[in-house]
This record gives sequence, structure tokens and C-alpha cells, in this order.
Amino acid sequence: MPRALARAAMTHPQAGPKTHEALVERAGSLSESDLSDLCEAAAAAIIEGGGFGWVRPQPRPVLESYFRGVCLVPERALFLARLDGTVVGSAQLLRPPRNNEAQAFAATLMHAFVAPYARGHGLARALTLRVEEAAAATGAKVLNLDLRATQTAAIALYESLGYVRWGAHPAYAHVGGQDVAGLFYFKRLAE
Repeated sequence: MPRALARAAMTHPQAGPKTHEALVERAGSLSESDLSDLCEAAAAAIIEGGGFGWVRPQPRPVLESYFRGVCLVPERALFLARLDGTVVGSAQLLRPPRNNEAQAFAATLMHAFVAPYARGHGLARALTLRVEEAAAATGAKVLNLDLRATQTAAIALYESLGYVRWGAHPAYAHVGGQDVAGLFYFKRLAE
């Protein structure tokens, strides 16, 4: 559990159930504190099997470079999920490069995760809806995504939000010495 969330939990130990403040926002840049929280959340999500390509947590400098780089790519938008002010997850919106006119109508939701210690507050749903809203605002008519077939909670979320499964790949990823299937989804965005 991140230090800030641990402090918040200890602040009112006898006050009964605490109402948490959940927020999703687009990040233009990352403060050192947000970057630290994001790397911690990403490592926790990777350990739980929700990695975005990685199957083992990466060294902190690798994660920091990755997230700093995401903020520099013009076709990518980074969205942060916060719980009580602490970054606990993220998602990315990827637009096609300008020279891909044939697919300019579509975007991709990528690398979405919420750290295991922050689940159950609606942040995954809020991240997805915020990315959909941002995609539609850029003119995207379709949002695509793919994920490992082992990510059952994410699959249930996307299907409940109207994503349509259009395909599967039996050898999508290699995790723990075994092939893992991948599932592919799309959603038509409201005009």
C-alpha cells in the first residue's frame, strides 16, 4: 500500500468506513510524487498479472523512463486514477499517426490498470469512460482494445460497457512459461 494511502488509513482508525475520493484526470506531465506513485502502482499491477507487456516488475528507473516517455509522444494521452490524491492507476489513449488516414477514425485504449490495493472504488470504470470521452473529443468513432484472457475482471468490465469481442489469439502472450490467449474488442463511440 502506498505511503499516502497507509497514512490516510491510519488517520482515523476508529472512525468507521471511510469515504474515499476517487478521481480520473488527464496528465500533461508528471510531478516527482505522481511519478513515484505511478511506478509503485504499476509494479503492483504487474505482480498481480495485469501488466502491460511486462510480466515482472521493472526496476524503478525503467518505469520512470517509460512513463516520462509516454507524456512526450504526441499520439498518446496518459490518464491517471487517483484515490485520496494518490496515483493508483492509469490508462493510455493512442491515436494513429497522422499518416494513417485509413484508420484516423479509430483510437486504442492501452495499458489500463488499477493497483490491487486500490480496487473496488470504480476507478477502472472511470478510467475507461474518461478515455472514451477523450477519444470521442478527438473525433474517434471507434475505440479498440486488447488484453490477456486471464484478466477476467477487466473482461467483465469492458463487456459491461458495451465492448464487442471480435477475435482471439491463442498465443497472444507468454507468461510463466505458457502461452496465454488474448482477446480483441472494439466499441463504437457515440457521435
